[in-house]
Formats: sequence, structure tokens, C-alpha cells
Amino acid sequence: MVVQEPQPLLHVGNGDVLVDDEKKHHHDTSFDPSAPPPFKIAEVRAVIPKHCWVKNPWISLSYLLRDLFIVTALIAAAIHFNNWIFWPIYWISQGTMFWALFVLGHDCGHGSFSNSVKLNSFVGHILHSSILVPYHGWRISHRTHHQNHGHVEKDESWVPLTEKMYKSLDNMTKTMRFTFPFPIFAYPFYLWNRSPGKEGSHFNPYSKLFTPSERNDVFTSTFCWSVMFCVLVYLSLIKGPFFMLKIYGVPYWIFIMWLDFVTYMHHHGYSQKLPWYRGKEWDYLRGGLTTVDRDYGWVNNIHHDIGTHVIHHLFPQIPHYHLVEATEAAKPVLGKYYREPEKSGAVPFHLFKYFIHSMNQDHFVSDSGDIVFYQTDPKLHNNSWTKSE
Repeated sequence: MVVQEPQPLLHVGNGDVLVDDEKKHHHDTSFDPSAPPPFKIAEVRAVIPKHCWVKNPWISLSYLLRDLFIVTALIAAAIHFNNWIFWPIYWISQGTMFWALFVLGHDCGHGSFSNSVKLNSFVGHILHSSILVPYHGWRISHRTHHQNHGHVEKDESWVPLTEKMYKSLDNMTKTMRFTFPFPIFAYPFYLWNRSPGKEGSHFNPYSKLFTPSERNDVFTSTFCWSVMFCVLVYLSLIKGPFFMLKIYGVPYWIFIMWLDFVTYMHHHGYSQKLPWYRGKEWDYLRGGLTTVDRDYGWVNNIHHDIGTHVIHHLFPQIPHYHLVEATEAAKPVLGKYYREPEKSGAVPFHLFKYFIHSMNQDHFVSDSGDIVFYQTDPKLHNNSWTKSE
């Protein structure tokens, strides 16, 4: 085992000094989150009630109908009131509902919506295309994320930069990646170009993301995305671009903010820094245990308990409406490897401090070592973001 512990002081060249505040954020120094757990994934699976694995398409469809009804009602209300008192309420509410639609489409991608591949694909295309997400392109890359969660090189979602990659970026790119609020607008750009150091587009059937057997699926999803994009352009010509910005554009960007914020907080910003793995130190269970559950207050039910994320990562086949129960059943086995989420008020404002703190601290990991932790560049935000190193 090779462990690259965070260094309290590390010189990396060009006079830069990188500092890590690992000790400051360790609350339980007796517990090593990178140590192999004393249980197997089969033991976790065994304690989850059997009914939690049952995918009921009627329950899933009831959530779908609920969300579509709310989305439609909000559009009708916005058109009816059409004033600047109601528009901000509409934008926040509808953007949150777009995020809820994404999560249901996400369940279709995992096959937890139903046991029917055709139903999952149909509903997934409708939901994701409506919010400009290429269903199969995203589904396949998200599967890669789940199969490699916590792996420095192979993970797909919010993958840490290695020290070498970090140092190769110009200051503008570093600032855009690690300064609030820029990262919470990243998702559309990720769909087109992925993350630094990774090639391919979620829209291109011949991208390195996909195998030859997946190209037809990716083409279908890109076509559906294109149809939705053309519909939006047509409506902009008919209704006016400003109207479409109000009715669709602003909620879309609020949805993007939700998506980037929630997915980042699944894997970052815990009070005790969590490990990333390489080589023989990585396995599916250890990678999944680096995931963090979050409480989003009244939004939990709206976005289908996606904050209950540890069990979802280990067993993505479990429908969202069983995640809370499955998590409660698994806690005794998980022990300290399960990190109880901090309780939220009605709105999860408490999570912003963890998000911003992580942006300021979690910049890169070492180029070597099979177990690594995030390290910090304290000069990042003091540099001119228009100047390259």
C-alpha cells in the first residue's frame, strides 16, 4: 500500500507553496477513512430489506406525473401573472423542478425507474431532452462514474486534478474551476468537452466515451436533444427571445446550478477530508464509501432523495423512494464509514459554507500514491486570473 498523505507544507516550483489543512478538519483522528472497511459489500446488501429492491413502475410514474403537473402549473401561473413579483418565484421553483425531472431521468438511466428497458429509455429521453441533456450520452458516462467512483484517473464526475495537470493550467482556468460561483455553471460545458485531461463529447457517437455498440444510442439521444433545441429556437422566434429567457432560460440555469452543486457535494466538502484511490487500493466498496449523504431540507422529497447518496452509489438499482429506508438499515454495518448528514433547515443554506470551503481548499492530488487526499494552493486566489504561470 502506498499512501500519499496531505503535506503540511509542499514546494512545487516557481516559488509556489501548497498548504493542506488536513489536521484542521479531522474531527476523529482515531478513524482512518482510507482504511479498508471491516465488512464486505455483500454484508451491506444483506441487511437491506428485500422490498427496497422492488422497482414499481406505477410508483415511479406517479412521481413523474406529480413533477410534470407542477412544471405545467408553474408555466400556466407564470403566463397568467406575468409580473416581476412572480417571475423570481417562478424561476426558483421551476429551476428546482427541472432538477427533479433530471433526477427521475437519472433513475431511468440506472434502471431503477422500472424493470422495462423500453420504458426507462422512453421516459429518460422525454425528461432529459426537455432540459437539454443527451440521455444515452450522459447515461453511459454516468455509469462509468458509478463503476469507478473514487478513482483518481478513472472516475468521471468532478475528478480531482493531479498536481502535474493542475500546474499545467493557466490562472484563468484555475480561477474559473475553483471560485464560486463559476463551478456551478459547468455542466453544459462538461457535456460538450468533459473535464480537463479527458477527451470526448457526450453528443458525439464516435467519442472516446463510447464503444461502437453504443453509437446508435448516442446518436438517438443527440437527435432528441437537437429536436428540443430547435423547438426552443422556434418558440423564441414566435414568442420572442425575452419571453423564452424568462419561461425557460432562467429556470434552465437554476437547474444547472442545482445539478453542479448537489453532485459536487456528494463527493466533496466533508469536515474530514476523504481519500481518492489508485491501483490496487481502489475497489468498488472503498470508492463508494467516499460518498457523502446530504440533507436538503424540504427539497429532499422534491428532488427524490438524491442527497441520500451512499447507498445509491453502492446499489444504484434501488429506487429513490426506498433509499432512506435502505440507508437506515445499512447504518449499523457501515459504522463510521457512514457520515451522518448535518440536518438542514427548510432551505439547505448550511451547505454553501462547505461548498465554498472546499473550493478554497480542494485543488489537486499528488501525482503518485495509491491513496491520496486533496491539497491546497494558497496563492491561487491571489494570482491574476488573466495571467499564465
